[in-house]
Amino acid sequence: MAILEAPFQLDNNSQPWLPVADGLRRQILAYGPDMMLVRVAFEQGGIGARHQHVHTQITYVESGVFTATVGDDTRVMRAGDVFYAASNVWHSVECLEAGTLLDTFSPMREDFI
Repeated sequence: MAILEAPFQLDNNSQPWLPVADGLRRQILAYGPDMMLVRVAFEQGGIGARHQHVHTQITYVESGVFTATVGDDTRVMRAGDVFYAASNVWHSVECLEAGTLLDTFSPMREDFI
């Protein structure tokens, strides 16, 4: 996948889905050096394990129901909800009802490419 130059529109059906863990798969939608957009599909019971990274992350719940933990705060999140994980803050999700998250990272996650 190439870095996108503006203005450019990408057909998300052309982007491959990659397995991440049991019950999770990831689709990189677009990225540049300063930002990345990733779709993550979860089966019910799928877990985004507790982790941290230097990247700032904003996650939008596109569909489904999730328990999200950011730092010491845990909440149930549904379609339309958003959470923010600052750089190096521990965070995780557990999927209660199958769904999809849209993750935005700044800067881009080079480890995903």
